[in-house]
Amino acid sequence: MKVSFKMNLLLELLGFLLLSEMLFCIAQGNVHYYDFVLKESNFTRLCSTKSMLTVNGSFPGPMIRAHKGDTVYVNVSNQGRYGVTIHWHGIKQPRNPWFDGPEYITQCPIPPGTNFTYQVLLSSEEGTLWWHAHSDWTRSSVHGAFVILPAEGTTYPFPKPDEEQVIVFASWYKEDVETLMDEALRSGGLTTLSDAYAINGQPGDFYACSNETTYRMSVDYGKTYLLRIVNSVMNTDMFVAIADHNLTVVGWDGSYIKPLEVSYIMITPGQTMDVLVTANQSPSHYYMLASPYFDGQADDFDKSITSAIFQYNGNYTPPSIPVYPSNIPGFYDVGAASFYTTKLRSLASPEHPVDVPLNVTTRMFITVSIGMMRCPNDSCAGPEGNRLASSLNNISFANPELDILEAYYRHISGYYETNFPDKPPHLFDFTSDDLLTDNVTISDQGTRVKVLNYNETVEITFQGTNVMNSGENHPMHLHGFRFYVVGTGIGNFDNVTDPFTYNLVDPPEANTVPIPKDGWATIRFVASNPGVWYMHCHFDRHMSWGMDTAFIVRNGNTEESTILPPPAYMPPCETDSLYGPRQSIFQKEE
Repeated sequence: MKVSFKMNLLLELLGFLLLSEMLFCIAQGNVHYYDFVLKESNFTRLCSTKSMLTVNGSFPGPMIRAHKGDTVYVNVSNQGRYGVTIHWHGIKQPRNPWFDGPEYITQCPIPPGTNFTYQVLLSSEEGTLWWHAHSDWTRSSVHGAFVILPAEGTTYPFPKPDEEQVIVFASWYKEDVETLMDEALRSGGLTTLSDAYAINGQPGDFYACSNETTYRMSVDYGKTYLLRIVNSVMNTDMFVAIADHNLTVVGWDGSYIKPLEVSYIMITPGQTMDVLVTANQSPSHYYMLASPYFDGQADDFDKSITSAIFQYNGNYTPPSIPVYPSNIPGFYDVGAASFYTTKLRSLASPEHPVDVPLNVTTRMFITVSIGMMRCPNDSCAGPEGNRLASSLNNISFANPELDILEAYYRHISGYYETNFPDKPPHLFDFTSDDLLTDNVTISDQGTRVKVLNYNETVEITFQGTNVMNSGENHPMHLHGFRFYVVGTGIGNFDNVTDPFTYNLVDPPEANTVPIPKDGWATIRFVASNPGVWYMHCHFDRHMSWGMDTAFIVRNGNTEESTILPPPAYMPPCETDSLYGPRQSIFQKEE
């Protein structure tokens, strides 16, 4: 029997009050309240108008600001056409997985016409993070920055900037994104590419009907600006540069790094960076560009460039055309991307120390692949009539009908299996140029998770593969944790020699790590956050194809190491996020 709308609201209010009371002693800082209204809004870009889902009618959505250690409540009112969830990207949510947000992992979608209040616990995060929808591809238009300032009474570990500016990169599609996604998943073929990229909602000078609305950042000569950069692009890494201006990177994924002065950055979908830039050039107009980076062979990416204008205030004759960056790498510049990412190091100061796990208790070797799944009668639009799929250790993840957290917490069987493998089923030359999809590399669909004991020390080596000649960079994102990126390299990982190259002194701490094409990356973390936590590629098409899994971290032996109880109301698992009470293509079939 379905609970009535009024009863849902009553239960939610009761849960909100009980949770607020219960968590009062947990919150160390201030408490903030935000209202998010999900609704369709009209936007005109690239000479045409379309309706799309937004938060509070804005694109990108509203910024959340809080201090380290604060607690944030966000009431989400869904006035859209289908169910949606919201994820607080990079925020660990200690013991609080109920409000992490990924659909069918920690909750089911918020049905249209209902509300759900998220409770976001900030802990060690400091810097720029972000929030976004975590249902199908709705994050293309439902996203925004989450700025976490230093705790009250403390300051930045670098000279305080004069001003700061949020910069959000996004994808723009002329057509309805959810329709495009559904068509691609139904056919089993390639997904449609975006029509443009955008900076703070505007495509910029190099697109039709766009130069009148190009985003302009006004600056004063001599001032230093903190750019809080978010890459919410759907499926593409980006190079970023400002003409004639050096950039000093001071933060990555909500933690500080040793200041790194560069002429460009490379940022993957899901990543955030804090970057200082000083307006120290002759007053003029300078292009800020975000240009795609692609290291694969398929060559299926949006080859356009989005621009903003870094515009000096004052009395001068503006140029007819802004100054163009001469140093931004080309689309396929693998060396430039590798050079940048390998230079990042944790700050590792007394105020911001590192705690790299040294005694590993669980090691996992996970292959990251694009492949296929068989279709009856070769009826799909992928190669040889098969369905395009992606996988981790040859497992293509399938969403269950009941979210995994609910099933785990209430001991309901039949919705997931605890046999996600620690290594791939077959070992072969993962980076060979001659890998075709066959019985060794074809994906097996399932809802398989990895179970960890509380406080286990985990090392994961992600190995990129070149199955179907489809190897490319994969930004892997882990919910519920920040991990140390202790090593990365090109080629097949060698478990004898490559660990000697690990950085165990000042590795960068992150929540999203790029796995280079035909290469590997190793991360370490301590499983000290009980709950259910999603791990996936942050290219949304790869996630849709199955490049994801989840970790269940068991409770410890104390109250402080136990999952917090659920709120009185959680969205019911009765409707799919997109089309009502149907199973989506990648939901598990019972």
